[in-house]
Parts: sequence; C-alpha cells; structure tokens
Amino acid sequence: MDLTARIGWGIVIYAIAYLAASGIAAYGWVGLLPNLAELFVLLCVCVWAGSLLKFHAWSDIFSYSIGWAVIAAGLDAVFVVPMRGWGIYGQWTTWAAYALVALLPLLATFVRRKPPVPQGTWET
Repeated sequence: MDLTARIGWGIVIYAIAYLAASGIAAYGWVGLLPNLAELFVLLCVCVWAGSLLKFHAWSDIFSYSIGWAVIAAGLDAVFVVPMRGWGIYGQWTTWAAYALVALLPLLATFVRRKPPVPQGTWET
C-alpha cells in the first residue's frame, strides 16, 4: 500500500470538504440545497481520489478509503472538537459523513476506463 496516497488523499478530501462546509456556513446558507452541494463536492473529490489510485476493483480501493475515513475522524478531533466539543461524534450525520468518505471512492470503478479486451487470439 502506498502510504503517501493514503495520507495525502485523506488530507485533501478532508480539506476540500471542510472548505465547502465552511464556505456554506459563512454565507449562512441553510436548507436542502446547501447540503446537496456539500454532498456533491464530497462525491466529486472522493471519486477523483479513488480514480487516481488506478485500481480496477473496488476491493483494492476500499482499504484506502477506510484509511481516508479514519484520517477524517482524526482531523475532526484536531480541528472541530476544540470549537464544538466531543458531541460531534454523537451525531449520526458525522458517522454518515465518514461512511460516505469510505464508500464514495468505490464509485471510481464505474467511471474509470477499463483496459480494452483483446479481440481474437494471437498466434506466434
């Protein structure tokens, strides 16, 4: 396993998702549309990260995406807990976000181009 890809993409996913959530909160947007916008940003960055791993099976990507979810939980402890307290881990939305970070990169197997299957047999 490439430790750089695991740690690096975990930080990138967290940073972009945190930036989107902070921007939406700073402008005071509330309701369903801002939540869908955050989900769309998370979907895009997770699929992007999963596709850049260049794996063709979801089982190969899953070990990385679990690591990214653990990194997100750790970064929440560092950046969010001092402002909002440990109660964030008692909210179902926090755990749903970690589950999305673990599961959304698996969609990369559907958007990644498959290697072409050779037609016919090769003779020597």
